[in-house]
Amino acid sequence: MLDIYVKTFNQLSLEELYYLLQLRSEVFVVEQDCVYQDVDGKDQKALHIIGKKGNNIIGYTRIFKPGDYFKEASIGRVVVAEKERHLKYGNELMNASIKVIESSFQVNKIKLSAQKYLENFYSNLGFKTIGEPYLEDGIPHIAMVKN
Repeated sequence: MLDIYVKTFNQLSLEELYYLLQLRSEVFVVEQDCVYQDVDGKDQKALHIIGKKGNNIIGYTRIFKPGDYFKEASIGRVVVAEKERHLKYGNELMNASIKVIESSFQVNKIKLSAQKYLENFYSNLGFKTIGEPYLEDGIPHIAMVKN
């Protein structure tokens, strides 16, 4: 089980920010061999959902209130360290993120841009595919919404 922390950008320590960005880069840039601008100027608006195991950050999402990223509330940058994925921490992080959106923003409609190969993972969490697949940073994605 993960220890889950919810922080605004200003509440993140420099060390936490460093390890969050390191994890995101490790997975989205290096592992997925995708050159893109991860530091996109949106972290300041997000709530950061941090999954820790002991003192180590091993999972993360960022969430946005309606209008800050999409028209709907949204979840993005969903990531779990490769060596921890077999423990299903992605489910814990996503369920925590959904609960934080519902309690913090008083909404239950949530949108995300999922990598196509993870469509079943998000479907099992109640998200439904909308529209056709598209390329984002050279990787097939699909828009999904949970009501």
